[in-house]
Parts: sequence; structure tokens; C-alpha cells
Amino acid sequence: LLTVTVFLSTLTPKFYFALTVTSSFISGLIFVFEWWHFRKYGTSFIEQVSVSHLRPLIGCVENSPPAPAAFSAGENETSRQNMPECKVWRNPLNLFRGAEYSRYMWVTGKEPLTYYDMNLSAQDHQNFFTCDTDALRPSDTVMQKAWRERNPQARIKAAYQALELNNDCATAYVLLAEEEATTIVDAEKYFKQALKAGEMIYRKSQNCHSQSPQHEAQLRRDTNVLVYVKRRLAMCARKLGRIREAVKMMRDLMKEFPVLSMLNIHENLLEALLELQAYADVQASYTQMGVLQLFTSRALCHNRAVSSAGGSWPLCDMLSCASNDHLCFTNKEFGIFHVTKCAFRFYFQYLLEMKSLVLPPEHILKRGDSEAVAYAFFHLQHWKRIEGALNLLHCTWEGTFRMIPYPLEKGHLFYPYPSCTETADRELLPTFHEVSVYPQKELPFFIHFTAGLCSFSAMLALLTHQFPELMVVFAKAVSVVS
Repeated sequence: LLTVTVFLSTLTPKFYFALTVTSSFISGLIFVFEWWHFRKYGTSFIEQVSVSHLRPLIGCVENSPPAPAAFSAGENETSRQNMPECKVWRNPLNLFRGAEYSRYMWVTGKEPLTYYDMNLSAQDHQNFFTCDTDALRPSDTVMQKAWRERNPQARIKAAYQALELNNDCATAYVLLAEEEATTIVDAEKYFKQALKAGEMIYRKSQNCHSQSPQHEAQLRRDTNVLVYVKRRLAMCARKLGRIREAVKMMRDLMKEFPVLSMLNIHENLLEALLELQAYADVQASYTQMGVLQLFTSRALCHNRAVSSAGGSWPLCDMLSCASNDHLCFTNKEFGIFHVTKCAFRFYFQYLLEMKSLVLPPEHILKRGDSEAVAYAFFHLQHWKRIEGALNLLHCTWEGTFRMIPYPLEKGHLFYPYPSCTETADRELLPTFHEVSVYPQKELPFFIHFTAGLCSFSAMLALLTHQFPELMVVFAKAVSVVS
């Protein structure tokens, strides 16, 4: 130790400066090489060498899950062509404002809905529940103004004014059920009153819809009101535990109004069937819907995967084994595996509980974080109910995440989403929620390490150049301590 101290005391500040500059230069070269290798091949060179050559030498074996099969070129081109724009869709499983969203705000003090989301709902209500003939009925004129009100209390007050003018105003009961009712039971009572009034108005509109274009517009409006009320009544029955009754109501509604697919009633039906664990009925529903509609909704992909898992599940037992390098899949098992890959290919953090959930918004962006939140909020329990389903989802994610290239433009299976998707999700989801962006591959550890080493060496060189005596004293102190 004395010899080392004497040796260090004879060194000049120029030596320390040259040493730090040299180490900074070497670490900078390593950092540049690591970055270039990662941009070209998508992996860290140091990490790859350590995993491939050093780990076997010390006796460590990595049990990596098998990478799932790649999409064919035709499927890839189809998915690219069918990739939706940044269009916002109404959430088919949206909650009730008074009974659920407001209760959350009362308990937590946080607003679960953004102004942008509520403004979109106001526009939907105006499109669904108003028409040009509202001026002929005073109650409908009042409700036409009520949907434009920003203050919830003003809307509720306007609904009561409409009921004073006409006790059979169905849209007024709809507004009270959505916003004034503080429980699902109260909301169901309002919707039953709306159903009684809506059916009467609908029958009147049917009798005179061919008289003029105005009467046709009135029939479309009354049809929208009736379908909306029946769908929300079915959702009330689902939330109150009367699931079979809800399934019957949804099926009857789809048979009675097969053209009105804008409300996505089939997604409500599939969720209720999953709750009943009627996986065969879910698969039959997919056969009726067709493949084209399946690829337009990520929720349908997820539901098809979980229904396939619930129907036949030897695959998860195989994936649960420690060694899964050589798996021989049957056609049916490979179909389950492929569907699961399609399902997880978008977002997985919420189903695997890697991120905390929030209340789903009233509108969602397909293949966005808002849709992932909305799906996991209602369907996580269905995945948990099936033993091994989440394990398969986790293994499939790990296998395919390794295939994500960097940058994404180099990949044939993955494509970067438009920049507007993140902006739309931030406007739909509350401010206290951290929006996730997919697909996003983080930089390897060694790139961060070399960058930090380069910065640290450069800082030492700068300090040695500016304060040579102080750095000599510091170096001596460090050597003595060590």
C-alpha cells in the first residue's frame, strides 16, 4: 500500500487527464458500436455474446419460450391495408355515468372522463336521439338542448322539464338513467320507463314513416332510441348478475335489428357468453360474424383466443413445463397458439397486470391504449378463470417481443402506429393515467451502461483538467480507502 501511495504521488495531473481521456474515448467507441449493432440487428452485441458464449461456460442455460409462427405475406399485407386510421369509436361496454363514473369520482376525487370524451358522447347523443321533427314536439325540443348542455345538473334539470311537458319522453328517461341514477338498480328502473315510452313512440312512427322524408327521419331516431334502451337494459341485467337474461335480450335485439351494427351489440353478447363459460357459443358467434369483422377489432381477437383456450387447453400445460424448446403442436393446438398471437400482438400489459387499470373511457381508439384498458377492465376475469391462459399469453408475448426489430420500419411483421394514436389516447384517457405506446422496444442495458461510462469518463477528464491538484488528492484518498 505504501509503494502504491508513493507511486501515485509521483504522477502528474497530465497523466490523470490522459488516462481519463483515453478511457472516455474507448467507452465512446464501445457505445457507438453498441448503438450501431442494435440499430442494425435489434440486439445488444455484449448481451448477445454474454448469453451465447459466457453463460454456457458458467453452467447457466436459458429456458426461452418458442417464438410463435410468423404471419404469412398475404396476412401481413391484409393487416396493413385494414389498419384503421385515428378514428375514435364508441366503447360498446361503456359504464354508466351516474352509477359508476360519478361514484368513482366521489370516492377518489379524480375525474375518470376527459372533456374530449364527454364532448364526443354529447355529439353521439345528438346524432342518435334528435331529428328535424323535434320542433313539432316541445319535449323533444327541450331534450335537443339538453344534450348540448355541458353541466350535468343542467342536463338533468332539462330532462325533468321535458317530462313535465310529456310524461312519455323516452330520451328524458335515458338521460336520467345515465346521469342521475346512482345505482344500476335505479338506472334499470329509468330504462324500463324509457322502454315503455319508446315502444309506444316507435309503433306510431312505423305507421306513418312512409308519408314524408321527415317521418322517415323520425322513425330512424325512434329506432335508435329503442335499440339503445334495450341494449342498456341488457347491460343492466348483466351487471346485476342476470346473465342468461342479458344474453337472451341481446340475441333478440340482434335478430330484431340486424342492420344496426354501429352499437357493436355482438361484443356485449360475447362478454356475457364468456361469463357463462359458453365457449362453444362464442365460437359459433365468430362463425356467424365472419373473419373480416374479426380482424377489425382487437377485442374480438382476444375473445376468440380466450374462448379457444377454454374449449381445449392441453397447450398451456405444455407451455407450463420448464423445457419448451421442442413442442409438437396438433392443428387445433397450433390454431389456439396462432389466435393468441393475434390477440396479444397489440397490448398485453393490462392482461398480465404489468400496468394498473383505470375506468374505461366512453370512446376508444382501436389498437390504442384506450381499447386495451377497456378490454382488460371487463375481460381480465375471463382470462384468469382459465388455468394457464395468462401463462400462454405471457409466453407468446416474450417469444414475439424478441422478433420486434429496431427500428420498426425494418420489420415485416410489425409496423409503427401513426403518431396521432398516442395523441388521441391522451385525449381520451384521464391525465393521471400513463399512456402506453406500442410497439416500443427499450434499449438494452449495455447501451445504457456504455453511455453512462462514457459520460462519467468525460466528466472525470474535465474535472482533472480544471482542478488538477484537487483530483490528485481525491485519487490518493480513493487509493488509500480501497
